Amino acid sequence: MSSTVIPAVRYTNAPAAIDFLVEAFGFTVRMVVEGDGGLIEHAQLVLGPGMVMLGSDRDDEFGRVVGSDGRSSMSIYVIVDDVVAHAQTARSAGAEIVSEPEEQDYGGSNYTVRDSEGHIWSFGDYAPWSD
Repeated sequence: MSSTVIPAVRYTNAPAAIDFLVEAFGFTVRMVVEGDGGLIEHAQLVLGPGMVMLGSDRDDEFGRVVGSDGRSSMSIYVIVDDVVAHAQTARSAGAEIVSEPEEQDYGGSNYTVRDSEGHIWSFGDYAPWSD
């Protein structure tokens, strides 16, 4: 099964962001399309059945709306099996934990973290598609 919702994020240093997302959050690189001057035109990273796409900040139509300087107001939620262990891995890789793992009123637990360029991610075991 694969997800039908795939977040897309731009980074000022996409190669470093890919390394960080792999090390801190456990993603696997599925595809990287490199452009001129070391820019990442497009990358796909997967975690379970989910995917995030990313690329380097650049002045194009998408980049004028979404970028690493706060132009968008998006955060990303990813389902993981062990929230506490995931948070410890992220912290060990240098991620800034914004809120510690915590049980939620609506079920499950999660934590929120800032990645290497300030994007906000939440990782939790709450699966909204489940009964």
